[in-house]
Amino acid sequence: MRAVITARVLLLLGLSTIAWAQTFRSAVDLVSFGVVVQDRKGSFITDLRAEDFSITEEGRGQTIKFFARGDDEVAGPEMHLGLLFDTSGSMEEDMRQSKSAAIKFLNLLPRAADMTVVDFDTEVRAFRYGQDDFPRVVERIRARKADGWTALYDALGVYLDGASSQDGRKVLVLYTDGGDTRSHISFSDTITLLKASDVTAYVVGFLAHQSSSTRMEQQMKLQQIAEQSGGQAFFPNVADDLEGAYEKVLADIRSQYILGYVSTNQKADGTWRDVEIKLTRKDLRNVKLRSRRGYFAPYRESRAPGPQ
Repeated sequence: MRAVITARVLLLLGLSTIAWAQTFRSAVDLVSFGVVVQDRKGSFITDLRAEDFSITEEGRGQTIKFFARGDDEVAGPEMHLGLLFDTSGSMEEDMRQSKSAAIKFLNLLPRAADMTVVDFDTEVRAFRYGQDDFPRVVERIRARKADGWTALYDALGVYLDGASSQDGRKVLVLYTDGGDTRSHISFSDTITLLKASDVTAYVVGFLAHQSSSTRMEQQMKLQQIAEQSGGQAFFPNVADDLEGAYEKVLADIRSQYILGYVSTNQKADGTWRDVEIKLTRKDLRNVKLRSRRGYFAPYRESRAPGPQ
């Protein structure tokens, strides 16, 4: 079922190749999770060690093989950044402020191996830049003009397809001012693609121009996109608050732990596996831990034995 859904979604997008987010690579693939820990006041806890965490997959304990903090650019895995930027017609009034906030945010980000920029309106346009191409990223954001409808889910599908071939830490930041009005992909298919990826998604949703009923529905969907991946969603009330929302995203990225393990279940069957991450220290029982809730196992088609 998973492969069928993905094939259908990517064909709708007109992609020439199907790059599934959990393609089989080897029998010893490292399963990685980004984890954020906050106390009851919302402050980040950033001094934890690998032995402070426990991981179970489908009820079976796993051994942590990799551990790093999000702000450790030396020991941490290579980071790949994605920026999805809404340039639809409804953005026209607030485009200047949204561009300035996004550029300031990018200037403060930790070093990334590359950056994928996807700007979308009726159409979806995706480009990947190296670290040294940052001025081109800024110029691209500045050059866009507001026009057209909002193909949000298609944009997410394009980004996730490209991210499937990347190894390391993947962080996506999505900015939009409204709900999807144009995509071929459904919302449920978008959530399935997110579940199949190891991307942490952060959403900045500026929904102030929407009616109260529409705003509530769109906010719930954007919240689900973020929570499905272990990220967060932020909803500033006025355009002037955009920079503050991006600062919260930046703090979350820097406070994230990256945990990796080799699953004791080596079946390449493509099934969904529930994963639970807990803290082992007794003094941390009341803290909030945020991460994605599982992953799809690698998949490899079984071959019928040949003639003897």
